[in-house]
Amino acid sequence: MNLLLPGIAAAYLLVFARVGTLIMLMPGLGENMVSPRLRLAFALLVSLILFPMVRPLLPTENGALAGTALITLLIGELLIGLMLGLTVRMVLAALQTAGLILSQQLGLSYAMTVDPTQGGQAAALGNFLQLLGITLILVTDLHHLALDGVARSYMLLPPVGVPGMGEAAQLALKAVARGFSLAVQISAPFIAFGILFNFGLGVLSRLMPQMQVFFVAVPASVLIGMVVLFGSLGVMMGVFLDDIGRYLADLTGR
Repeated sequence: MNLLLPGIAAAYLLVFARVGTLIMLMPGLGENMVSPRLRLAFALLVSLILFPMVRPLLPTENGALAGTALITLLIGELLIGLMLGLTVRMVLAALQTAGLILSQQLGLSYAMTVDPTQGGQAAALGNFLQLLGITLILVTDLHHLALDGVARSYMLLPPVGVPGMGEAAQLALKAVARGFSLAVQISAPFIAFGILFNFGLGVLSRLMPQMQVFFVAVPASVLIGMVVLFGSLGVMMGVFLDDIGRYLADLTGR
């Protein structure tokens, strides 16, 4: 197969537009810590594997793609890749949101570190949860489900042009809602702990006005919160893996 032929090269470019965008946003593989060259090489390889399956799905005119049709299809494939990849990222961001809630409840919201996955500053507990979540995704082979979703996306959304913005917006809203819901589920024990702990401090300050509540509250909140965190970490990550696994399965129609 000679990829220098115009028709084949254009078809491969369309496959790479969707697959490359999805690979760049895929959990575990689309992180900033992964070399861009490695991600690019992997995307080219996956595109080459899927090319024979996808090529018959492309609308052609006498075996070749017209110029205007090629540009329309290219934009559509890029948008589909962005839409699917960003929705998965929105669910994955639940760990960062849960880490921020944990930090606020434990009095560690001032502890900010550089996010090694996406760059920028974020709560230290959020970075810890996100790195742990990405590690568990790779360990439990959920990235295989994501790769399967790349191939199945052509059956769900065939390359016929620019997708409808209404459906894309609805999918994005559902992903954002699911991400926030998952974040609240993960951090629910700490929300309850924060309410009870602050209520107890309020009662204690009324019973013992002479005691410096602030100097007692912060160390106690951090100590007890860390005990609760390490005691419930396994359950928290189990809920996350189960939810993102079901989301990937629903997204791919499995």
